[in-house]
Amino acid sequence: MRFPRFLALLTFSLATASCSLFHRDKPAPVVETVRTADSPAPPTAARDLADVMGTELKLTPDQTGRVRTILNVTLTESNAAKEKLPPKSPQLLAELKRINAKSQRELSAVVGPTKFKQLQTKAVQQKIALEMQQRQK
Repeated sequence: MRFPRFLALLTFSLATASCSLFHRDKPAPVVETVRTADSPAPPTAARDLADVMGTELKLTPDQTGRVRTILNVTLTESNAAKEKLPPKSPQLLAELKRINAKSQRELSAVVGPTKFKQLQTKAVQQKIALEMQQRQK
């Protein structure tokens, strides 16, 4: 009498476990990569950020294209610095600060002082950050 009960329990355990014998139709779980501040930015980040900035700041197509170019250069230079220099080192932080300052000057020249000030407001930065998070999903 005990053996059939054990067999039923074993069968139930296998059926509810992650056994491929019983769960062939379920897709494999998706593993998300966790990005850190030291991780290189994905190649689509500059394009997406330029598009979001263009929409939020109501930029012309020409301005959006120029912003995209600036952000692509910034992305390339930042990723190169992250590969070349030790993470969180003073040298890396100084290089990233230099790259960011150059990018800010170029963006200001393209979008104009009024829209650049608008870009620097907390509300606009939060909207842009939220939209970028949605695009990464």
